[in-house]
Amino acid sequence: MDTAVELRAARVPAVLITLAAVRGHAPREAGAKMIVSADELYGTIGGGNLEMTVVTRAREILAEIAAPATASAPGPEMLTLRLNDRAPAKYGRQCCGGEVTVLLEPLTVPPTIAVFGIGNIGFELARILSRHDIDLHLSDSRPEQLAALDRLDEPVAAIHREFAVVGEEVLSTLPAGTHVLIVTHDHAEDLHLCDAALRHGSLGSIGLIGSSAKWQRFRKKLIADGHTPEAVDTIQCPIGLPDLPGKQPATIALSVAADLLSRMS
Repeated sequence: MDTAVELRAARVPAVLITLAAVRGHAPREAGAKMIVSADELYGTIGGGNLEMTVVTRAREILAEIAAPATASAPGPEMLTLRLNDRAPAKYGRQCCGGEVTVLLEPLTVPPTIAVFGIGNIGFELARILSRHDIDLHLSDSRPEQLAALDRLDEPVAAIHREFAVVGEEVLSTLPAGTHVLIVTHDHAEDLHLCDAALRHGSLGSIGLIGSSAKWQRFRKKLIADGHTPEAVDTIQCPIGLPDLPGKQPATIALSVAADLLSRMS
C-alpha cells in the first residue's frame, strides 16, 4: 500500500494485483498482492506463467488508460487461471495443480487540467476546479493575476502556478492527456496558444473561450498556418454548457467547468 501511495504522489499509473481466491495448491496464498507499472514490478504473486500472464494483462490495461480521452477508462477485472500441465500457458507451465482467481484494479492518477489566463473567468475557474482531486496548472503572463490565487480556499487539487510571458512554453511541457482551457485577456495570445496546443499532439482536450465569430477567424488562420481542418476542429469553441445562460464570470466559469468535468467522467 505504501508503494501505491508513492506511485500516486509521483503521478505514475499502475495496476494493483490481488490473489482474490485460491483453490488447491498455488505459489502464494489468497490476499497476496503486487503492483505493476509500465516499467516496474513491485512484489510478487508467485512468478511463472501465472505472474507473467497477469503482468501482461496489467500492462494492456495501462495502455488503455493512456489511450486518447475518447477511449472508455478500464475498470477492475478478474482473471481465473489453472495451474496444471494441461492448462494453456504462454510463459512456461506450472504444475502446482490448483486454480487462482486474480483481481486487477487500475490505480489511476488524478487528471490534469491547465487554465491559461487567470483573469475574471480564469480566477473563477481556478476557484471551482481547485476543489477537485486533479493536477491544476494555472498560467498567466501577469504576476499580479497569479498573486490573486492566494485568495483561494485551501485547495484539494495540486496547484501549479506557471508565470510565463510566452504561455506556449508552459503548454509544451504539459503531460499527455492534459485538458487545456484557453481564457486569456488577449486574442493574439489565445491564437498562439491554440497553435501550440495543436502542435503538442497528445492533449486530452482543448477549449477556447469566445464567440462563434471569433472561432471562425481563428479556424481560418490555424488552417492557413498548416494545421489540418480535422485537427483544428478538435478545439472546442465556444466552451461551456449552452443551456446555462449568463455572462457573469462566475456563471461562465461554472458552465465551462461543468461541461469539462462531465466529459472527463
